[in-house]
Amino acid sequence: MVDTYRISGFTAVHLGSIVATLWVLLLNGIVGFQILDDGTPKSLGLILLSGIAFFVGTGYIALDTAFSYTQTFVPSLSGPDNRNIALYVLYQLWPLICLVGFFLLETVLVLRVLGEKKPMLYLIAAALLFAIGQIFQYVISIHICHGTHGKINGALFETFFTLLSVVMIWVFWSSITEDDWPMPTSGESTYT
Repeated sequence: MVDTYRISGFTAVHLGSIVATLWVLLLNGIVGFQILDDGTPKSLGLILLSGIAFFVGTGYIALDTAFSYTQTFVPSLSGPDNRNIALYVLYQLWPLICLVGFFLLETVLVLRVLGEKKPMLYLIAAALLFAIGQIFQYVISIHICHGTHGKINGALFETFFTLLSVVMIWVFWSSITEDDWPMPTSGESTYT
């Protein structure tokens, strides 16, 4: 038997984590313009506290929707559509806005401020890998699920392509920073 209380709790944590992570990604894109010096207590505090606020806020709305603590979201559960507009905005639209904002900010930073083109290949590759993952999640998943009789769905492939996208963001960020990262070449160890 499925424990709906645990699933609802994990779902709230999952949604809050997604919203907070993409908000922090957008803030990291803004930090690249040095509006606030990166690494200062002020910039780190802004990122940390606002990320926690998005995590807690989204988690609260998800939990209130699932358990009806305040009865605020009960009408969203009783209709024939069974939808919550607040969760839709926070889980679907806000992360998309953050991703597009990050991509645009980094594009301006790389092309206009740094005057380089090669890092854009990494950023475009990250965007494409992420888009492929979303296609698996929202389009192909139903076909995989039916074909395997519910054994797996597109989430496996979506997670894999999202991981590859995150790796490409790291490669992108590594290519535009001045620090040298310890990258082993031809079997060398980075440990001394």
